[in-house]
Amino acid sequence: MRIVVTIGGSILIKDHGHEKFKDYAEVLKNLKAKNELFLVVGGGKTAREYIEIARNIGASESFCDDLGIDVTRLNAKLLIMAIGDAAYPSVPLNFAEAMKFSTSGRIIVMGGTEPAHSTDAVGTILAEFVGADILINATSVDGLYDRDPEKFEDATIFREVRPTEMMEILSKKEIKAGTYEFFDLTAIQMIKRSRIKTIIVNGNDPKNLIRVIKGEKIGTIILPE
Repeated sequence: MRIVVTIGGSILIKDHGHEKFKDYAEVLKNLKAKNELFLVVGGGKTAREYIEIARNIGASESFCDDLGIDVTRLNAKLLIMAIGDAAYPSVPLNFAEAMKFSTSGRIIVMGGTEPAHSTDAVGTILAEFVGADILINATSVDGLYDRDPEKFEDATIFREVRPTEMMEILSKKEIKAGTYEFFDLTAIQMIKRSRIKTIIVNGNDPKNLIRVIKGEKIGTIILPE
């Protein structure tokens, strides 16, 4: 099975610790035995801190975008190091390179590619580009909710949802992009177009990747239109 996984930077490098890199490396090496893996990692708090510094200096938004991409690629390098020989040693700078590197049979780990593209958007475009069988979004919550579950105790999770419904949820004032981590509009549009099976899971437990591949009903599945 060809699998694309997006991992939010806030999951992978939370509190600047190394533990999640090692935990994910273990799971990914386990999955590699029977699957072809592509990873897209985000920048997390580190990227936001660098961007804030750049803005205060007077940098343009395009410069800040590039800075954020650089941080995602640093995180990708750290994950490659944690995985070891099972990972391709270089970070692809674009989708064509990712596809080319995959002929090595190793795990591919990349960061951002273009300004204004979130980790989710990069992951969905990559999934379409490589013809993935499944896209897994590892985020900080258990799936897609009707509102931020960290702020609202009565937030309700969607076990199944369609891209059009997700766009409607994003249009609500209390669920603006960035309120809590889930696919942005660009990513949702790509999922709708490509019709790739997509599942949102809690990335705080890397073993959720294994559970999804085994077919366990966890998180939120995005159904094709």
